[in-house]
This record gives sequence, C-alpha cells and structure tokens, in this order.
Amino acid sequence: MKIGHFFRLTVGLAFAALVLNSQAADAPVAKASAIFAGGCFWCIEADFEKLPGVFEAESGYTGGQTKNPSYEAVSAGRTGHTEAVRVFYDPKKVSYAQLVEYFWRHIDPTVKDRQFCDSGTQYRSGIYWQNEAEHKVAEDSRDALLKSARFPVIYTEVQAATTFWPAEEYHQDYYKKNPIRYAYYRSGCGRDARVQQVWGEKK
Repeated sequence: MKIGHFFRLTVGLAFAALVLNSQAADAPVAKASAIFAGGCFWCIEADFEKLPGVFEAESGYTGGQTKNPSYEAVSAGRTGHTEAVRVFYDPKKVSYAQLVEYFWRHIDPTVKDRQFCDSGTQYRSGIYWQNEAEHKVAEDSRDALLKSARFPVIYTEVQAATTFWPAEEYHQDYYKKNPIRYAYYRSGCGRDARVQQVWGEKK
C-alpha cells in the first residue's frame, strides 16, 4: 500500500469516527413527562427543578372541565382545575418512582383541598398518571405511606391525567423572574416549615 493512500485512508477513518461521535453527542436525549399538583405551582415548579435528572417543570392547570383556563378563573375556583406542574425528565437519570417519592416530601398530603396558606379545590394535591405503569407506581407509593401508619389519611388524589393546560408565561419560572417576591410568598405561606413538620426533614 502506498504511503499517500494509507495516509488518506487513516485520515478518512478518523474523520468518520469524529462525525459519528459528533452525531452521538448531538442526539436528542429521551424525555419523559409527569404531572403533579402540590399547591402553588410557583413553589412545586421550583422544587422539581432542583432535582437532578429533571430538565424543567412547567406550571399549568389540570383536572378540570374548562378549556384554555385563565389564572383568574382557576384561582377563583370556577374551572374544576388545580394548579399543577408538568415535569420533563431524563428517565435514565431519575425514575418516575423517584419523582413520586420526591413529590410526597414536598407537600402536605394530610389536608383536603388546600396546601399550606392556599385553600380551595384549585389547590388540591394530586398525582396524575399517564399510563398504567405510572398508575401502579403512584398507587403503590400512596398505599405504602398509608401502611406505614405515618398518616391516618392521605387526601392527595391519584387520578388519570387529563389535558394539561400551560399557565400564562409570567407564571413560568416565577421564582427566577421574581426572586424577592417569590421568597416572601414562600416564607409567608409557611410551606417549608410545614413540610419539615409533616416529614421531619429539612428542605
């Protein structure tokens, strides 16, 4: 084999390997989604976005009858919807079961139609499963909590997911856009203090 031909062949193979590696690096990461309601969506969105393996959480409304609901209508309790988040995550880094366990420890499951300082059906807590695998995980997790005798009753609903309606843009990443107002609301609402009281864990 001539030296020139060997050099071109070597360079060609190296270039091909570089292209393949580049394509692999650019390949989209598989995303999965999960839907939870845990009171004020500003807070539960902020909580989930701290969890490794979560790409982002989107604030929105679900569980009601009204199409394209507005914040004003939902917060007034006229739509049947609850404030919720849609969590986008990498299932290779965090499982749905881990999301469910994380969710429990950031809410108060012992109260009905409220979370912390917000009351009404629009602030009820819930896990909204999107397939039978999620359904089983959610119900098994809830049942395990009940069997543990930690709580005499759990009011968090476990329901099949319905349409998730994204909230208005000014609600998305509210904790990043308005950090002072968000911190004041979260502290004033007593969310972290109540979570620690319920679970005995600092957040």
